[in-house]
Amino acid sequence: MPDSVWQQTEIETLVLADNELTQVSGEISRLTKLRMLDLGHNKLSYVPREIGDLPSLTDFLYLHDNDLSSLPESFARLTRLRYLNLSENAFQVLPDCVSGMSRLQELRISDNSLKSLPISIERLSHLRELHLRNNNLSTLPDSINLMHDLRQIDLRGNPLTYLPPAIAGLPRLEKLDLRWVTTLNECAWIADLEARGCAVYR
Repeated sequence: MPDSVWQQTEIETLVLADNELTQVSGEISRLTKLRMLDLGHNKLSYVPREIGDLPSLTDFLYLHDNDLSSLPESFARLTRLRYLNLSENAFQVLPDCVSGMSRLQELRISDNSLKSLPISIERLSHLRELHLRNNNLSTLPDSINLMHDLRQIDLRGNPLTYLPPAIAGLPRLEKLDLRWVTTLNECAWIADLEARGCAVYR
């Protein structure tokens, strides 16, 4: 990256997608007014901890289609961020810092290798959309019943064997996508979801 990028301290949007980047300088911390950052479609195996110190990063953070398997703990300080895309990476576990992003409304972590979600995901109490397509999930934590703002859950292509009935108690759930799931026995509570108008795709 040319050093001149980090001198543009007034910018609010930075799109660095599709550049085959393998690293990003910690100098990004100078962009204190940044509201949206797009680092998608690169070759990043790590991202600088300084991103977690960007006070105005509230709108979008795109990190999809890279080689990431972890995130810096400093990302937990992005408590005002509303959208995070971690899809098409190499995550086997959801980074702990994500549960600290308490204002997230949309989380995309499809096409990874997640085997489970932590109980701490319940801390994302403002989350509206949870996209988990094409992972290795066999179930979801019971604590998902505390995520009362959830509107959409995408579980397509996971080897699910059990889903907690607590999902039926999510008051705002509008869409549950279970397409390409061939391992899940029929859940009796799904009929309750459909009866109240939630679209269930199977």
